Amino acid sequence: MKAFQLQCKMEMKRVLRNRYFVFWSLAMPIVFYYIFTKVVNTHAPDPAAWKAHYLMSMTAFSVMGSSIMTLGIRIVQERAQGWSVFMRLTPLPNYIYLSARMAGQSVIHVFSICVIFFAGAILNRVSLAPAEWVMSGGWILLGSLPFLLIGTLIGCMKKVETAAAISNVLYMLLAVCGGMWMPIEVMPKTMQNIAHWLPSYHFGSGAWEIVQGGMPGWKNILVLLTYFVVFMLLSKYIQRKQEAV
Repeated sequence: MKAFQLQCKMEMKRVLRNRYFVFWSLAMPIVFYYIFTKVVNTHAPDPAAWKAHYLMSMTAFSVMGSSIMTLGIRIVQERAQGWSVFMRLTPLPNYIYLSARMAGQSVIHVFSICVIFFAGAILNRVSLAPAEWVMSGGWILLGSLPFLLIGTLIGCMKKVETAAAISNVLYMLLAVCGGMWMPIEVMPKTMQNIAHWLPSYHFGSGAWEIVQGGMPGWKNILVLLTYFVVFMLLSKYIQRKQEAV
């Protein structure tokens, strides 16, 4: 347990020192939130509801990016530097090492959620009931698990450049097609149909439902759970194949 805690602490320090994380996971979502709620006139029928909706979108966007890019690229960098080989020579079991990385990243997500929620309250005076703040934050934290596993899959790549390029493209596609930048209702019908099968849409949808006074639907939970199981099995399979080489 002590080894797990120390590894988590180390992971958190390394993420917070990463300027890439600060830009993609904190600065950019807050800038987007400011632009699409203060600068661009979206002609929303209910401005207050739109500001709360888009706050959830940008928070989910931040956490998803941190899961896919920050975690995934860092794993590839460590492999290229020989760190993963070194860790195999230590008494620390591999599952503890990976679990600690994901747990450390999740703690960072709590920090990101709090920062962006605070920005929404300051910039647009978004006012939600205490239970809605807590539930939406909790949903975004738990819903990030499938994306953390995508990060571990990105981490299985051999080159940092390849991992960075693929994670960037995947991140942006999931965000745009999942309705995080704009509601899927304004998209073409084909893109709307695709969105309903994406984990990013159901990730954001659960938080959108909460700020509207509802709860995440069973389909949101089922889709994210299915992706979680699939990505977990795929990640384990690839890691075993790599260890066997």
